[in-house]
Amino acid sequence: MIRIGILGSIGSGKSYVAKLFGYPVFNADKEVAKLYKKSRKCYNRIKKIVPDHDFSFPVKKSEIFKAILNNKHNLKKIIKIIHPEVRSKMNYFIKKNKNKKIIILDVPLLLENKLNKKSDILIFVNTKNKHIEKKLIKKIGANTKVFKIFKKLQLPIELKKKKSDFIIKNNFTKYYVKKNVKKILKEILLND
Repeated sequence: MIRIGILGSIGSGKSYVAKLFGYPVFNADKEVAKLYKKSRKCYNRIKKIVPDHDFSFPVKKSEIFKAILNNKHNLKKIIKIIHPEVRSKMNYFIKKNKNKKIIILDVPLLLENKLNKKSDILIFVNTKNKHIEKKLIKKIGANTKVFKIFKKLQLPIELKKKKSDFIIKNNFTKYYVKKNVKKILKEILLND
């Protein structure tokens, strides 16, 4: 099985690029959203470790952002609950897809949390900051403070680029990005 890890900055279009490969994708952000929406266990644990904030079930992203903005240490507390759950879901996804030729790991903190293997093929999604800013305003609202807090969790962009086997330029033009994904996929399959 070939494991492809998709790297990039927040809002660079990693999930979009991951889907274009046409193989099973593990999307960590979607798994986090599911946990907030469906896991009473996570909800109860978050309520317990962040008692000064009033959460409702299902937990809304806006409530999480508010708790983080009130106290940046809340992010570390929430991470301690959510990340092990996501890691478990990722391991299940890998086991379930063990017979697939390729799987795609769309995990924003893949390197930071040491979830990658040496044999993984890493692809960096390179996007201009102006495109990222537009996308983030849609995704998390105009709250740049939350964006900056999340960004501090990530390794420097240049380091991620250096560790990557391929770089895809995402100019948010479907044809251009699709063409580059096909080219990279062809090269990966030829070298397998």
